[in-house]
Amino acid sequence: MTEVVGTPRLELCSLTKSFGAVRAVRGVSLAIAPGEIHGLCGHNGAGKSTLINMLAGNVAADAGEILLDGEPLSFAGPRDAQRAGIATVDQELSLVPTLTVAENIVLGQVGAGFLRHARHARRRAAELLAEVGLEDVDPDTAVDELSIGTRQLVEIARALGREARLLILDEPTATLTEVEIERVFRAVRGVAAQGCAVIFVSHRLGEVLGLCDRVTVMRDGERVLDAHVGELSPDALVEAILGEHLQPAPHRALDPRESTTALTVESLAIPGRLQGFSATLLGGRVYGLAGQVGAGASDVLRALAGLVPAATGRVRLGERRLPLGNAAAISACGVGFVSGDRKAEGLFISRSILENLTVAQLGRIARGGRIGGAAERRRGCELAEAAHVPTERLGEPVGVLSGGNQQKALLGRYLLHSGVEVLLVDEPTRGVDVGGRAAIHELLREAARQGQVVVFASSELDELLELGETIVTMRSGRVIGTYAEGTTREELLSDLTHREGAAA
Repeated sequence: MTEVVGTPRLELCSLTKSFGAVRAVRGVSLAIAPGEIHGLCGHNGAGKSTLINMLAGNVAADAGEILLDGEPLSFAGPRDAQRAGIATVDQELSLVPTLTVAENIVLGQVGAGFLRHARHARRRAAELLAEVGLEDVDPDTAVDELSIGTRQLVEIARALGREARLLILDEPTATLTEVEIERVFRAVRGVAAQGCAVIFVSHRLGEVLGLCDRVTVMRDGERVLDAHVGELSPDALVEAILGEHLQPAPHRALDPRESTTALTVESLAIPGRLQGFSATLLGGRVYGLAGQVGAGASDVLRALAGLVPAATGRVRLGERRLPLGNAAAISACGVGFVSGDRKAEGLFISRSILENLTVAQLGRIARGGRIGGAAERRRGCELAEAAHVPTERLGEPVGVLSGGNQQKALLGRYLLHSGVEVLLVDEPTRGVDVGGRAAIHELLREAARQGQVVVFASSELDELLELGETIVTMRSGRVIGTYAEGTTREELLSDLTHREGAAA
């Protein structure tokens, strides 16, 4: 374990936690200094969430000790952790949509009395919003009027308001744009400069290396690496997470001249959100739509999937005209859509993995008007193997899978499906670890190799550069640039944040 000069702000001594026969955390020891930003990495199932839940007071350790400024702590629940000076921002937002920003910021704070101190609460909320770059947000605004990215920043502002000795950020940037991420980083650096220790959990390794002072990697419940970021390369960090070196898959898409599939989009528009999007998208290629939240990239996908009744324009798949605003008809024409919110709009969380895989192919597995039996099981196994989802777990609820395997199951619906000619994917690897990310990218490349038109939207520049063969940049609902393979991160970032939004 790396030595910390003086008394550590946080010290973990042989922390252990089991759930039945599963040892989720195995004797982890760790020390974090005051003012240190400490990255915590590992693939899904490595033990990170269990470790964080023990620090947040959500679960009790079976063995070991937690010390804060040298004082041993024992938590009966989350409020005890908060009283001790530990604030946590979970990857799932916990804001109450119908309450105002100010009410949410004070909500749940030990000792807060909003009804007696409403004026002070609004003033304090404004100060905290400014710390995360939200000076223009009125504290009296209802949370349900804010974008997802802005809500995440409000969540972080609430944690900052607890004046914690230890701040835990669990995947805080998964829904944020590059500009919003930099706001978060400035706020985190400011808190650390005041002496607060920070644990930053993220699957985005570039962010970890760019923000953190040190990094701990967990694998199979154990700490396998604790090092200063200056000692680590991205490849070394990936190797520590996976236990092996990850070879990036080269682009091997079908030559578009060999494909007969073409999606032609003319003047696609949504009042107030999207202006005149036009493109010809060919089978055998992977197209990336780049843009910050609200830039229009997700709107393009949803409109093409028939999910926006107000959409106008002309869209043709080969010789067939697609009826905008009619999701069922567009799906029947061969268009598959994977939402960026897999839990709310994609998966049936309480249903089995088998049912989630086969739901888009019911016509193939139905026998005499009934679904189930050998045909469903056989097709489910084929799809699971194609999507690299464990076939022995097909009967389990899909909700028990890791984020990466959930996303692969969602994509698996449209694999080996002769009727799907266009695959639209919004934020394909949000909340997915590095190993799952590589597998999902390969699934999308494979879909292109089979001749499908693959179009994805992402707010993550590294993902766009890794996966997109043609990248279309968008801002304020308009196309501002088109790039082929070989473009740089700096070119895309400049295009998305500095250029005036002129139609390309």
